[in-house]
Amino acid sequence: MSNDQDEARILAEDTATLHKMGYAQELSRRMHGFSNFAIAFSIICILAGGITSFQAAFSAAGPGGVFVGWIVGSIFSMVIALSMAQIASAYPTAGALYHWSSILGGRGWGWATAFVNLLGLIFVVASVNVGAYDLFTSLILGNMFHIDTSHWGFWQQTIAVILITASQGAFNHMGIRTTTRLTDFSGYLIFFIAIVLTIAMLVGAQHYDFSRLFTFINYSGKAGGGVVPHSGNLFYLFMLGLLLPLYTITGFDGAAHTSEETVNARRTVPRGIINSVFWSFAFGLVMEASILLAMPDLGKAAAQGGNVFFNLLAGLPVILPVKYLLYVGIVVANYLCALAGVTSTSRMIFAFARDGGLPGHAIWRRVSPTHRTPVGAIWLTAVLSVAATLYSPAFAALAAGCAMFLYISYAMPVAAGLLAEGKTWTEFGPFRLGALSKPLAVISIIGVFVLIYIGIQPPNNILITYGLGLIVLMLVLWFGVARVRFPGPPISREAIASRAAEIAAEERAVHEGTGG
Repeated sequence: MSNDQDEARILAEDTATLHKMGYAQELSRRMHGFSNFAIAFSIICILAGGITSFQAAFSAAGPGGVFVGWIVGSIFSMVIALSMAQIASAYPTAGALYHWSSILGGRGWGWATAFVNLLGLIFVVASVNVGAYDLFTSLILGNMFHIDTSHWGFWQQTIAVILITASQGAFNHMGIRTTTRLTDFSGYLIFFIAIVLTIAMLVGAQHYDFSRLFTFINYSGKAGGGVVPHSGNLFYLFMLGLLLPLYTITGFDGAAHTSEETVNARRTVPRGIINSVFWSFAFGLVMEASILLAMPDLGKAAAQGGNVFFNLLAGLPVILPVKYLLYVGIVVANYLCALAGVTSTSRMIFAFARDGGLPGHAIWRRVSPTHRTPVGAIWLTAVLSVAATLYSPAFAALAAGCAMFLYISYAMPVAAGLLAEGKTWTEFGPFRLGALSKPLAVISIIGVFVLIYIGIQPPNNILITYGLGLIVLMLVLWFGVARVRFPGPPISREAIASRAAEIAAEERAVHEGTGG
């Protein structure tokens, strides 16, 4: 059998799997293994969170907080990624977490998961684009062109974020082929720039003191540039510093949200989730270690607060072309990170709207017959992401919110699966955890409760307002409207069978719009 025949057979199986879950193949299924991995790897982007939130750990517990914290946080990320991969293998749909929770935990649990996941995804795009703006002004305008932007404020940031987000929406609008090319390039770019940055840091280091990687120093308060409020409890500060790896290694659900555009999704998506976390951990650990080793004086570096990385990079004794390559590469990687975030978020909105879960769902679930992309969901993502930066212009709050809300949404289907496994959940995909399934699920749930505690500590206590507001809003919407009007995804055999004619009509409309 030829490769073309093999792929045709696999595509037919993917479509049949989607039909069995009650959905039409409306989106264009063009992504293969690396592309699915690259979406998640690009959203994680160690050149984004690994740089822009570096001070969250370093200004708390010093170099040990960064290095050891990266290991601890990454282990937790891998645990929850494994649990998610098992569910993704069983239910490969664009709704991902929301759909999984609905099947395993019921309609209401799925509806709640959707809103928490949506808030976390919006925070991803918002925080990375604010970070991209900060990097552009510091590295490109400041270090390359020596333009003083210290007097720039809210309006300059807002206008820049609008332009950045609009361009990302436009690229996503043009089709998954365009998006895939950009995110594939992003995957290679992250590997390349991380390696160049690591080498530059090691070349610029005065000496290699590896003991500092395991040295914990209290840099809270003034000693750390005021990034973290002063505390005498070093363990508490270490825990706060876990926001560095947990903010960075998040968004790997992007591999699942593009399930309906991925070939052989039941096998490819779990690999995309797991590999994106592993390689982000490995490359990120080496990169963060090189940054710590390159610091000539830890105390002076910590006192620079949020500018510690920028000043260190600017002062490296390497030739200008290498510095400029790093400046441009880091900014472009951050831009593409948020672009992949728009892709992931829009697919989640599309899937939720497809099931009637959002006001105006007919608009947000619309698929372009020309590009076969969820155009309504793409532009709603762009608008909501910009809006999130208006109330929380501070990067730290956006980053903490991203980590907290996304990991809560990750744990919700995992918790439902823990209770449903072996009872109502009896059909699994090719990727199975076996005896490890329930222990890993328990660890995931406990870890998320710890993250919630970390995430709402000062200076990010504005997230208490976000969290309480979200809970109140969800309760009002659920008991006031959604409990009666929201049908949820088709789960029963009868509901799925009743959608057969609708599925055929939706697919016929898409094929007619694309000329077959």
